[in-house]
Amino acid sequence: MGRNLIETIMGAVVLAVAGFFLVFAYTHANIKKIEGYTLTATFTSVGGLDTGADVKINGIKIGTVLSQSLDPVSYDAVVRLSIAHGIQLPDDTVASVSSEGLLGGKFIKLAPGKSKTMLAVDGALGPTKNFKSIEEMVGNLIFLATAENQPPAGQPAVKAPEASAPQ
Repeated sequence: MGRNLIETIMGAVVLAVAGFFLVFAYTHANIKKIEGYTLTATFTSVGGLDTGADVKINGIKIGTVLSQSLDPVSYDAVVRLSIAHGIQLPDDTVASVSSEGLLGGKFIKLAPGKSKTMLAVDGALGPTKNFKSIEEMVGNLIFLATAENQPPAGQPAVKAPEASAPQ
């Protein structure tokens, strides 16, 4: 009988500690949706950006991705963002899709401009930088590395002279 009581108490302690860690993680993870005004940004590629992803300036979360849709005319990705009420963005703010490391999730990175005119509620971010996947960057690097060794178009390849042995 005493053994069952000890096992029950230990189980309750383990559950209490697990609950404490869950509450701690939730309050410190900053995963709640930010309520604020909406803006839109248009990209040719969002590269796996998820609804609910963070919107950050200099690594600080200031908003949330509300939705994504496809423009039926240009076939660009239109992303709706919710920006915290206390943050006013200049109208020359640049938006880009960034990644949190090699295997991390995607988020919207904002680089505020120097304009004195601020974006209005339901406004649109002007210039955007498109997302380049790691595969595209590696492909470009390989292309550049092999292109340097090729002669210009229309010219024959020139072999380097062979070193002769001293006589």
